[in-house]
Amino acid sequence: MTVVAPKLTLERQLLGECGLIISLDEVGRGALAGPVAVGAAVMDAAGARRRVPEGLRDSKLVTEKRRPDVAARAAAWVQASAVGWATAAEVDDVGIMRALGLAASRAVLAVAAQGVSTDDALVLLDGNHDYVSAVHPGPLRVRPVIKADRDCASVSAASVIAKVARDTHMAELHLDHPAYQWNRNKGYASAEHQDAIRERGLSPFHRASWAIAAAPTLF
Repeated sequence: MTVVAPKLTLERQLLGECGLIISLDEVGRGALAGPVAVGAAVMDAAGARRRVPEGLRDSKLVTEKRRPDVAARAAAWVQASAVGWATAAEVDDVGIMRALGLAASRAVLAVAAQGVSTDDALVLLDGNHDYVSAVHPGPLRVRPVIKADRDCASVSAASVIAKVARDTHMAELHLDHPAYQWNRNKGYASAEHQDAIRERGLSPFHRASWAIAAAPTLF
């Protein structure tokens, strides 16, 4: 199956309506453990004329071995980038969709802290639902686009940057909680992860409010 490389067609069109684009994509939504992360990649009109980095794809379409290199080139390609986070405890407290909104808002605030003005920005969000506007401290122009992580190069950049950051974080958490093998499954529901939960219960980094809540917690 041939994988079509993402393009800048939509970004170039939208940059006729706004000064810059802040592209967002999430990773970790369906994991049993660890935070959710939202990557942000900033694209302006000058950047949209630059060539898309070779190998850039939605993070799900890039092999784990190649992702760090692709993420580094993606970060160098865009005008600014950041990753926003919401913890497993926040997922438990407010639910996954609001937690995604918190992570997305934090990603936008992080690029703003780098000097990116959001006044004339449009937020290009992968998916069909705007989960960021309701929690962001100021007004945002948000455009959800289904399959933007596959089709829009700036969103692909946000995707792979966030994926590498979250995978690295899960590998670090693994050092203190090796039984769950988060260095391999990244907090998702692999057989080895589920077996460890049944045997050892939940760690403080598990989303205890999910279907795994019947297992005992370890604090």
